Parts: sequence; C-alpha cells; structure tokens
Amino acid sequence: MVTRRLATLVAAIAVCIAAAVPATASAQDPILFVHGWSESASLWNTMIGRFEKDGYAKSALMAYSYNTSQSNKVDAEIEVKSHVETLLKNNPGATKVDIISHSMGSLNTRWYIKFDGGESKVDDWVSLGGPNHGTETANACAGFQVSCKEMQVGSTFLSELNAGDETPGVVNYGTWWSPCDEIINPDESVILSGASNHKTACMTHAALTTDETVYKEVREFVK
Repeated sequence: MVTRRLATLVAAIAVCIAAAVPATASAQDPILFVHGWSESASLWNTMIGRFEKDGYAKSALMAYSYNTSQSNKVDAEIEVKSHVETLLKNNPGATKVDIISHSMGSLNTRWYIKFDGGESKVDDWVSLGGPNHGTETANACAGFQVSCKEMQVGSTFLSELNAGDETPGVVNYGTWWSPCDEIINPDESVILSGASNHKTACMTHAALTTDETVYKEVREFVK
C-alpha cells in the first residue's frame, strides 16, 4: 500500500513539473542568425518575427551586425564564436545552438564550425544562398575588400574551407539555393557534399530570407 501511494505521489510530482516547464524548452535550440556581405542584422526581421510567432522566445533568437569587409576568418573567431557563447549564456540549459546564415555568413560560420571549435556547439546549420564554392560576382571586388576576395571561385580561403570534408562532425547541415539567384553564380555553388540541399522556387538572393515556403522548410529543419 505504501509503495503504491509513493508511486502515485511521484507520478503527481512529475506531472506538476511537466506542466511548469514549457513544452518547447527542451525541443528547441536557440538560433543565431548571421547575415552576409554589406548586410546588417535587420535582414532577419521577417524570419525572426515568424519564429517568435511560432513559439520561440525572444532570448532564443539573436541577430547581430558586423564588419563585413574583414576576413571571414576574423569574423569566425571574433564575431561568430563570441555570439554563440553569449546566446548559450542567455539560454540556461541549452548546450548547442542552431545557425541560420545568409550569403557570406555561410562562410564565416562554416569556418567557425570547422576550425574554431564550433563543431561541439552547433546542432543544425543552415545556408541560404551561401557562396560555398565561390561566386563570379566577387570578381568585381575592390582591392581592399578581403572578405569579398575570399568569395571568389578558387580563392585560397575557399580551398582551405572546402578541403577534405565539407560538412565535418555531427552537425546537421542544410542549404537552400535559388535557380534565379542574381548574386551567387553559378547558383549551384551553394550545394555542399554531405548536406541536405534544397532547390527553391525562382527567387532573388535576398528573398531567400523572407520567402514563407523557405521559412517553413528551415523551421522544420532546425525543429
């Protein structure tokens, strides 16, 4: 009888604890949004608004602006790494983050994962129109734009980044690329070996961050 009452009490306590903790708390990683060259954190306003509407807490969604003219290696070490740590600190209980990147943001976040210890801190990684194998558009870069030159097809930076395994570790990699992207040429540059690669409908480079269908697919990918 005592054993039965004890079991009933334990079950009741478990129900109370479950009711007190939001159902999404353990299911959702906080998300870091990283923009690309000559962009800013405001690029993500539409997507972040949608994640909030779908139940994500404001503290679990972080976008930031950074100096896009410096090397992606610097961005990885100084910007991405520090913001990942801040996002984890602001979300007690979280052990990993998801990263959603656009354009050049795909390069500095990949560098962080591959070379700066990010492999153990990132669960899901998303690239929206990332020049993962370079873009011919970058051939017009001004001489002082180090980061822009790093996006040129065949650059030393990309050779290092893509050497060996393009999608290292246990990170879940996903890319979305548009057949009508006016910035990424060739369009298929976004595709990574070992990633879940998604071809979207015909849309512009920027529209990859605001299109509702793309958002829904990305939301399910990081869910």
